[in-house]
Amino acid sequence: MFKRWLAFGLLSSHSRLHGNVSYRVPWAFGDEAVDVTRKFTRLKHRLMPYLYGVAAEAHRTGVPVMRPMLLEFPGDAACRGLDRQYMLGPDLLVAPVFSAEGEVEFYLPAGTWTHLLTGETVEGPCWRHEVHGFDSLPLYVRPGALLPWGADDKRPDGDWLDALTLLTGADLGEGACTVPGPDGEPAAVFRAVREGDGVRVRAEGTRRPFTVREAAAGVEELLLHP
Repeated sequence: MFKRWLAFGLLSSHSRLHGNVSYRVPWAFGDEAVDVTRKFTRLKHRLMPYLYGVAAEAHRTGVPVMRPMLLEFPGDAACRGLDRQYMLGPDLLVAPVFSAEGEVEFYLPAGTWTHLLTGETVEGPCWRHEVHGFDSLPLYVRPGALLPWGADDKRPDGDWLDALTLLTGADLGEGACTVPGPDGEPAAVFRAVREGDGVRVRAEGTRRPFTVREAAAGVEELLLHP
């Protein structure tokens, strides 16, 4: 279960490897555990422009980084009793895998959801049953999201506007995202509008170059070949 908990822990607001009665480092659990740790650590680093912005929002408003489904979808009665999945900020749905076989069941609200790693799209509302290896789990981008994706997978801090990529979720009509600076204050705001088969993005607060990429392209290869 160490490898399963790694994915869950690294897709949480706080991620630490420690224990009060045992030595819990990845290499103590084998080479595969090291690979899983590396992949999800890189993923979290690339998500830091988004996650740090969500943390700054939590500081300002009290809305938590890890959110029960009902908080984001109060009108969806199916979200009332969900306790094995959550929203990581407003735009990422996480369903941790707790079974040894990798089986997991979870719910997607209405709209077209995009698996961040693979780019697979699923139309909600629906219940899903999936089977995942240790290096994956249900991680879906919300319909209409504009998700900032950092270029640096080596460390959690840094200049997040450097070679920034904006990932567009399915069903994007108009969307916006804020990239914070080290102090948590907005460093730049990006506003996107769907125009035909393309997306027009206006940047406020920066003139630095950035890339726009559909989340449906998936980010798996970006993590394997940084």
